[in-house]
Amino acid sequence: MHIEPKILDRINTWLTPAFDEDTQSFIKESMANNPEEIQESFYKDLEFGTGGMRGVMGVGTNRINKYTLGKSTQGLSDYLHQSFPDEKLKAVIAYDCRHNSKTLAKVVADVFSANGIEVYLFEDLRATPELSFAVKHLNCHCGIVLTASHNPPEYNGYKVYWQDGGQLVPPHDSGVINLINDLDYANIKFEANDKLINYIGKDVDDVFIDASVENGSVGASQTAKDNLNIVFTSLHGTSITAVPETLKRAGYKNVHIVKEQEVPNGDFPTVASPNPEEPAALKMALELADTVNADIVIGTDPDCDRLGIAVRNSENKLQLLNGNQTMVLMTDFLLKKWKKENKINGKEFIASTIVSTPMLNKLAEAYQVESKIVLTGFKWIAKLIKDFPELNFIGGGEESFGYMVGDFVRDKDAVTSTLLACEIAAHAKDNGSSFYNELIKLYLEHGCYKEKLVSLTKKGIEGAQEIKQMMIDARENPLKTVNGSKVVKIEDYDTSIAKNMLTGEENAIAVPKSNVLIYYTEDGSQVALRPSGTEPKIKFYVSVNTALNSVEDFKETEAQLDSKVDAILKDMNLI
Repeated sequence: MHIEPKILDRINTWLTPAFDEDTQSFIKESMANNPEEIQESFYKDLEFGTGGMRGVMGVGTNRINKYTLGKSTQGLSDYLHQSFPDEKLKAVIAYDCRHNSKTLAKVVADVFSANGIEVYLFEDLRATPELSFAVKHLNCHCGIVLTASHNPPEYNGYKVYWQDGGQLVPPHDSGVINLINDLDYANIKFEANDKLINYIGKDVDDVFIDASVENGSVGASQTAKDNLNIVFTSLHGTSITAVPETLKRAGYKNVHIVKEQEVPNGDFPTVASPNPEEPAALKMALELADTVNADIVIGTDPDCDRLGIAVRNSENKLQLLNGNQTMVLMTDFLLKKWKKENKINGKEFIASTIVSTPMLNKLAEAYQVESKIVLTGFKWIAKLIKDFPELNFIGGGEESFGYMVGDFVRDKDAVTSTLLACEIAAHAKDNGSSFYNELIKLYLEHGCYKEKLVSLTKKGIEGAQEIKQMMIDARENPLKTVNGSKVVKIEDYDTSIAKNMLTGEENAIAVPKSNVLIYYTEDGSQVALRPSGTEPKIKFYVSVNTALNSVEDFKETEAQLDSKVDAILKDMNLI
């Protein structure tokens, strides 16, 4: 097989003395026996996407390994020294349950310390929201978490957090990336200064969990808590270190943990995918819930920043909710709490993303708070808190099962959100309602919304090109109708232009550029197209809505919206 000269140059760099003998031997063997794999491993550098750097573990520039992470950490170290020239620099590092996470976390700690940066390294795996919290709590300049979220077992990743506890955003992201790109592997400082590496654990856990209890509580009585029956699964991930203790400190006693999924395990042996968005991931939890007659089921992803919820519906059957439904109900309960405490004075905001449900805007109007809509990725929601210090952040989420309560953590947080979900369920049950019924009441008041996400996976070099071409085609030949309804507006976040398709009028979109295209139709439907920043996928987000006339009509109205979503997907050849 012929390997392109550009790729061959990359490979030859890794055959120099800057790389260890095992790495060089592996490359030589692969060149002889598996040239396709070696080309895949070196054809590009891993990039920072919406969730940082994520990829398959292995040898090569397009893989997660000690050298790609070492290079990123060296570049980040150089940027920190540039940004804070007269300060004693500090960084905190956490990692999840994935294979090699502990080893790679130590590599990152070594590189920081070799660059004179004091390091706080968690002694064992911890939830991602605790890392975000720890950045501010320990007054660090940055934080790193080693995680690949819900990706398959062969993946790992690297997320960078800044001083405020939020993920890296402009201008720092491009500043760091430019230094990384200009760096030679030979210039990575791997020799640790052990005097600068401190191990942390329970001392930070306690403060974080107490803060989670304080922020996630919305006033459910102890009687209500005693009457709520909960099933929880960590899906073999890090949430087992924080969620059960948080629920316990908040006063919840009836918590049944799925034992088969309780022990952290990077192979995720009981699930095809450790993703709470996937119904199959919560199968064991749902089975346990039926056995113990639970009111609510909650499962978190491996790094504990996202949660999936199932509750009993009108027929007393457990039903999985999507991220939009959970986000809407959580936000409404927080708004109710703020209103009851007379804390809403026109200087508050809630937040979501451009591919999430537009229903959040309806809640903002009803409570007279601001609604801010940003690009996909929680780093943009966290950035709002920094950009608008004069406003108070109440809560916000995105359709991909992430939610953030207040600003004590600056990333999606399944620890506090799990508690908030239980508080809502307990309060509702105590008042003769339910989590599900409270959601229907919101639809009755604000309109019934239904969303669906369809992801197409396109792996490898050819897949990346195919996704690129799909977006080009969508821009050059935009849809004129969607399921028979005229397209009235197209927002192109790559060109930052929103175009009225009826008048031809164009307006600027005031958010950073991103490879996203959104169609708006005459009947109020929305379809968004977006390549994933962290996976080999292109995603299609569909949102439809209609009025709900009565609680009794909900089932029929929901069925109509489901049919409409399917018709749109069929019209776009996606099913």
